[in-house]
Amino acid sequence: MKPKQIILHMLSQADGVVSGEVLSLELGVSRVSIWKHIKGLVQSGIPIVSSPKGYRLTHDPDSLLPWAFETRRDRIHYFPETASTMDEAMALARKGCPDFTVAVAQRQTRGRGRMQRIWLSADGGLYFTVVVRPDIPVMLAGLVNLAAAIDMANLLRSLLQVDAHLKWPNDILVDNHKICGLLSQMEAEGDQVAHMNIGIGLNVNNTPETEDPIAISLKVLLGRPVARREILVAFLEAFEKRILTFDPHGVIEEWRSGNITLGQKVRVITIKEMVEGTAVDVDVQGGLILRLADGTRQTVMHGDCFHQ
Repeated sequence: MKPKQIILHMLSQADGVVSGEVLSLELGVSRVSIWKHIKGLVQSGIPIVSSPKGYRLTHDPDSLLPWAFETRRDRIHYFPETASTMDEAMALARKGCPDFTVAVAQRQTRGRGRMQRIWLSADGGLYFTVVVRPDIPVMLAGLVNLAAAIDMANLLRSLLQVDAHLKWPNDILVDNHKICGLLSQMEAEGDQVAHMNIGIGLNVNNTPETEDPIAISLKVLLGRPVARREILVAFLEAFEKRILTFDPHGVIEEWRSGNITLGQKVRVITIKEMVEGTAVDVDVQGGLILRLADGTRQTVMHGDCFHQ
């Protein structure tokens, strides 16, 4: 490890203050060099407090800086502000970044949802895109979206006791209020997925309901601030396990059991058309099967879905 990495590791493992002398002996450099490394770490945003006794790392459970992610730190790319984490992740993916590389931002200036809609991305929310390289054919790529939504909804229920439900194709609702949206982009090699970027926007400590009455945040639901890093780590652990042992049939069955779309009369709007009917099932690729007014069935693979 580099000197700054060693210092950061030692501070993160310590219960309290670590003296400059201890750090100097461990690295085999002068205390002046230690001070310069500490100064560089602080300038990069790492909360290290200096005192006459030494140095102490302030633990912030809401920090999204790479150093706070321990074993994942090399795959976390943090942006105080960016246009879109999806754009950042696409650039990383095309450069050959490893599986489960994450671009995460404090805020986005052009966060986007489906159909090029704007996703409000003020301070306090959790905005990230994870790069995955699943060994699946392109025709099953839609199931990766459903899987990500399932894992996030499961996490909200188990970790925070929030009654989260799935809405096709990739929204998560609480009491019919939108708390999370997902979006994906994919590149292929032949008929196989080369990589997929799964973008997620979760309303945590931000206040989207002030601008969008159908939105809600965890802070409003729970009446307290929520640490974003714990959510992100828990999601990545669950999603990585799922992708490494991907089971298309299992994804479909889990989605069916946790959704609130099936059985509803819906309107699905795509760039080219609008389809109305009763949602009766999803197919093996994650498409929504509608029963139309004349009794025929039609499958839609993407679009905005509105419950009527």
